[in-house]
Order: sequence, then C-alpha cells, then structure tokens
Amino acid sequence: MSNQKYEQMGVAMTCRSYAEYESMFVLRQLSLQDGPVLDVAGGASSFVAEANARGIQAQAVDPLYDMNPESIYAHGLQEIAVSTEKLSRLESNFDWTYYGSLDNHKKLREQSLQKFIDDYRLQEGKGQYQSARLPQLPFDDGAFSLVLCSHFLFLYHDQFDYDFHRSAVEELLRVCRVGGQVRIYPLRSLQWVVYPHLDLLIVTLEKQGFNTKLVLTELPFIPGSSELLCISK
Repeated sequence: MSNQKYEQMGVAMTCRSYAEYESMFVLRQLSLQDGPVLDVAGGASSFVAEANARGIQAQAVDPLYDMNPESIYAHGLQEIAVSTEKLSRLESNFDWTYYGSLDNHKKLREQSLQKFIDDYRLQEGKGQYQSARLPQLPFDDGAFSLVLCSHFLFLYHDQFDYDFHRSAVEELLRVCRVGGQVRIYPLRSLQWVVYPHLDLLIVTLEKQGFNTKLVLTELPFIPGSSELLCISK
C-alpha cells in the first residue's frame, strides 16, 4: 500500500445511496419496518429519500441543512469533483469491488446527490431534514429504532477528541430506543488507521450497560476498513 493518505480539510459532504447504506451497515439482516430510522451526518445522501419511498420511516440530521437546496447542490457537485480527483491519485489503495471503477463511483455520487436534492426540495419545512450537529440532537429520548452514522465519527479523529466522540455516541444512544441499535461506519480515520480510542470507547459503553460488537461490512472500500461498530441498547 502507498504511504499516501487521503487529504481532507474540514468535514466533507457525503453523497451515498440507499444501496450503499444497505451494504455498509449490513441492513439486510434488520427489519427496517419496525420503527423510524435516523441518519446522522448524512449530508446529501439519498438514503432517507429512498428509504421513505420504500415505506421505511426515516429522517436525517446534519448542520448542512441550514443551507438552501441550490447551495447544497452546488456544494455537493464541488465535493464530488474534488473527492474524485483525490481518489484518482490514490486509486490503487481502495477496494473497488462494489463500485467497479472510479467513473462509476462518481456517477453513483451524482445520482445520490440528485435524489437527495429532489427530496430535500419536496420535504422543505416538513422536518424530514433537520439542521443540528453532534453531540446535541433535536429529538426525544428513544425516538428511533435504528440510528446510523456514516463517514463522520472516527473518520475525523484528528479534528475531534475522545470526549467529543464519547459524547456523540452517547447522544446517538440517547435518541435510540431500548431494543434498538446504533451503527457506525467506518472505524478508520482518513489516515486509514483504526480509531485509536476504540477499545476505550467500547469499554466505557459496556460499563454503561450497552452491548457492542464489530460486524463485517459488505462495503470495505476504505483501505483495511472491514468492520462497523454495532451498539445495542
């Protein structure tokens, strides 16, 4: 593997599809019809739009939802262009089994962004997409049966310390109902190393009475990133 790493200043907007979420979080094993699902820091991903179209009640929360649709769309296109250029320089490091090629990866990002924007415009003002940032979410205790966080926690560990991560995960668990789950992917940073405080976090959560396990993901795209964290409440 090359010594190069994926360079990123600040937090990138993500644009991923329902199918990608299904594989990343191994959702086929779950009954998503059992209750509402929350996508945290989902950016311009189309998971919520596609989930609701399937009859699955879902919401998303992200600070980007302060922006109007036109601004998000423009920002998303720019993010896709920038990330594609970065990936082109590191292409051999990634697992392309799911996407097939860099061109297809870009195409799927653009499709997800468009589906998201169409739904974001349609749902504007209805509460489907709420602006907020971890570690504080605008939802009641136990409001969701499944809480997902993709490509935010752990990925940016150089920008957010352990206390932030612990508080953020505890907040995800607060809005998750008893019997529900929190799922977080990936467990590696932008430097492609496992989050250095993962063991400490797991011990802390288990002392609080939560059950944790590492589950094999079906979309191991990031170098070495073969697992997700599943926390049961």
